[in-house]
Amino acid sequence: MSDNGNYHNRGIETASREEIASLQSRRLKKIVKHVYESNPIYRRLFDGHGVRPEDIQSVEDVRKLPLMNKELLRESYPLGLCCVARDEVREMHMSSGSTGTPVIMPYTDADLDQWAECMARCYRMAGSKTGDAVQITPLFGLFNGGFGMYHGARAAELFIIPAGPGNTARQIQLARDLKTRIFTGVVSYGIRLMEVLQETGQDLPDLEAGIFGAEVFSDSMKSKISQGLGAEVFDIYGMTETGGVGTLGMDCPAHDGLHVWEDHYIVEILDPLTHEPLEDGEAGELVVTALTREALPVIRFRTADLTCIISRDRCDCGRTHLRIAPITGRLDDMLILKGVNFFPKQIEQTLMKIPGAGSNYQIIIEESDGIKEVRVNVEAEDHVTSSVVARALKDSLGFRPKAFVYPLGDLPRQDGKAKRVFYR
Repeated sequence: MSDNGNYHNRGIETASREEIASLQSRRLKKIVKHVYESNPIYRRLFDGHGVRPEDIQSVEDVRKLPLMNKELLRESYPLGLCCVARDEVREMHMSSGSTGTPVIMPYTDADLDQWAECMARCYRMAGSKTGDAVQITPLFGLFNGGFGMYHGARAAELFIIPAGPGNTARQIQLARDLKTRIFTGVVSYGIRLMEVLQETGQDLPDLEAGIFGAEVFSDSMKSKISQGLGAEVFDIYGMTETGGVGTLGMDCPAHDGLHVWEDHYIVEILDPLTHEPLEDGEAGELVVTALTREALPVIRFRTADLTCIISRDRCDCGRTHLRIAPITGRLDDMLILKGVNFFPKQIEQTLMKIPGAGSNYQIIIEESDGIKEVRVNVEAEDHVTSSVVARALKDSLGFRPKAFVYPLGDLPRQDGKAKRVFYR
């Protein structure tokens, strides 16, 4: 693969490592000064850690700064960590979690422009060109997905179909009638779209790219959706705390890790227990510092996402921004059964490799008298038996969970993020 020439901002997307580091150093100094002088919570956090803005002179100094996590954001609800006057805030979005105090992310005009810039790069990286039809299926509401896809599509000068979630039959009709070239959504909706196409014997002849995110995305599931849609599938990354979908980056046509937009974010991989930095290639917790956001720039934010840095070399696509591995799972998602630590993504990866297994599954943790067992429900074709599934999971996980096979279409679906793990 060679340079595909499909950039939104070619100069910065192909900048040298030295240019990126220099830009990060300048922006880190500026953002640290901004949060310290603008918000008393940040100021107390820095003072308690014994660091002041003048101590930060280069990108390497990021390690002098204190770590922050989601609890700090929740404790500051609704806008306690905001670093601009309220009359400068133009928009807000909120974390989609169903438990605990939500996290609110405010946006200034400049923040919305930054979000649009990052998302537009993702669209171009997926091969979009001016005027291409993009169908946006995430919810347009407090969840950031719909609006993030929209802001980026405007910046990339695409033809926007703001469909929102659900009503898959209508989604397919719209895509066929309006010649949708790019389809966006949460991972589980990509699965649903694929299933309905297969059930109805239809296809999307103009579709060339699917951009999916918001959920852990195994390579096996990615391949399955790609085959089912007849389109190249991309894994997009971003979160409420970094400013929304696409702000951190996406994989490129080389599909060798997720490019991180380093002119806007510094990323570190730390040992989750010691908080010490890990070498490239070692898996740990992703920690993010936002360099260009105004209203609420996170500083050394512990994402709880597990990944590693794959490479800092120029990619086959021509981009120079470092690549991280697709997210393995979250620290708070890790399951421990029979002395074995594992993540839901490992179960998904195993199920998708079983010929005839469907894309919908459930992981049920059952506890009785203090003893935990894991049960895996999966849809599959008639020839796939429970013993086949259990044996495959044992080979992958090191213990044999209960496995139950259901006919295709029998397990419940959700229009938004799929719930995969249940406790009983």
